[in-house]
Amino acid sequence: MTDQSSSPAASSLSAEFLPKIVTVLREGYRWSDLRADAMAGLTVAIVALPLSMAIAIASGVGPERGLFTAIIGGFIVSLLGGSRYQIGGPAGAFIVLVSACVTTIGVEGLVLATMLSGLFLTLAGVFRLGSYVKYIPYPVTLGFTAGIAVIIFSSQIKDLFGLHLPGAEPAAFLPKLEALWAAHGTFGWPAALVALVTIIIIQGLKQVAPRLPSLLIAVTLAGLAVYLFGLPVETIHDRFGDLPRVPPAPTLPAMDMASLKAALPYALSFTLLGAIESLLSAVVADGMSGARHRSNAELVAQGVANVVTSLFGGICVTGTIARTATNVRAGSHGPVSGMLHAIFVLAFMLLAAPLAGHIPLAALAGVLAIVSWNMAEKAEIWTLCRASRSDAVVLIATFLLVVFRDLTEGIVVGFALAGLVFVHRMSQSTAIEFAPEAIPRADRVVVSLTGPYFFGAAAQTGHMLDTIADHPRHFVLDLTALDYLDSSGARALELLAHRIRRNKGQMVLLSVRPEQRQILEQAGLKPPLALYSASLAALDAAS
Repeated sequence: MTDQSSSPAASSLSAEFLPKIVTVLREGYRWSDLRADAMAGLTVAIVALPLSMAIAIASGVGPERGLFTAIIGGFIVSLLGGSRYQIGGPAGAFIVLVSACVTTIGVEGLVLATMLSGLFLTLAGVFRLGSYVKYIPYPVTLGFTAGIAVIIFSSQIKDLFGLHLPGAEPAAFLPKLEALWAAHGTFGWPAALVALVTIIIIQGLKQVAPRLPSLLIAVTLAGLAVYLFGLPVETIHDRFGDLPRVPPAPTLPAMDMASLKAALPYALSFTLLGAIESLLSAVVADGMSGARHRSNAELVAQGVANVVTSLFGGICVTGTIARTATNVRAGSHGPVSGMLHAIFVLAFMLLAAPLAGHIPLAALAGVLAIVSWNMAEKAEIWTLCRASRSDAVVLIATFLLVVFRDLTEGIVVGFALAGLVFVHRMSQSTAIEFAPEAIPRADRVVVSLTGPYFFGAAAQTGHMLDTIADHPRHFVLDLTALDYLDSSGARALELLAHRIRRNKGQMVLLSVRPEQRQILEQAGLKPPLALYSASLAALDAAS
């Protein structure tokens, strides 16, 4: 009896879902590797600390939930993930969706939606759907990323300028801007000054000392300034109270039918964005390091991380491009650095949670302002818009829908528009040419069909074939250079054959490959409606 686990298919399947940490340990893990990973993990943790709190606050939840997500989700993503350098945690791209979810169904609903999203991501990985995420068109990716950047920045205007709104800040973009403008009379110069200085310090340190943890230094200095000078600027403690020193005990959210129905749309949105964001981050890490990630193993890890993190009250976990890139640049050897980054963040909570209460919200708003500016890939957008008008339309449509309507709607419509652009371009690559004959005959014409012949090409070029086929008695169609044929293309040729037959003619198909002949015959192109021949010489010999 054959051991199935040793078969090539089974080996390929197990390798696809094997966490990268197993690969790293098999290569031989030394003390020098651990030291390198410890330094990389500490570097990433210093970046993750202010970002995790800032993203959580911008998402409408307490900063501690961002830290829980970085600790628990970050550890699991590195332990189980299919990317060697991926760093998991809360991501700025989720601010829009998480904030809308909290506003609509509350924090308890958010926890349930995060758990459902984790289950969906796990299933997506198990059913090997990770390889399909890479087919998201580049203009769509640029458009929704730029749209998210605009929304993140708009969500920080209130804290950037110390504005005071009479009620809750609207979630929709235009009503939000109207409410913020209506409150412009409450402008607070201390908050604006703190935010401005934070941004200047971060950008300045990146220029003169890029290896220093600019985010943490800027936020720390801002907190010291507010405390020492007694500036009237709202801090984390003012809004949220004391931060907990340890994550809470795990608990299950309410799972009645009404709660599940309310959480399901957000869970699907979290799943779509989480898959895109995490695999994009893994691709970035591959490009920087030369490694290669396993997309389905990465989705399973992201799914497990979201399920477990939700039990501790965390928010959505995904791969984070900025922290992952920092990890690679800091000299990481593999997943251990990501696990250590989570441990370092936990150590901060245990030892220094009270100090975080002094961080000004204006400083965190400055951090997110820089994050949103960097998210919008301005040079790439400009290059793409100059290179292709149709791609520019896809990008702009995606961007506008994300900002003014909905993130998921923007991705879906953008993907559909990109598909139409692709169909149009592929249709234009189909060519119809008159083929030369050694002995020309007046009663027939030989036409060569090259490129793909599918529904788009059939709609665009079908009338040309009809016109050519109207006169000769024998219409010979050479398919030697036909790259692809679908059922719509076969149906169009079948209708053409009927037309030729009504005109007392005959269609002959040359050099048809077996798989193409099967599609043609399934569409009804069987003798005597159409004849098949290997070549013109064979056709002449037979006749």
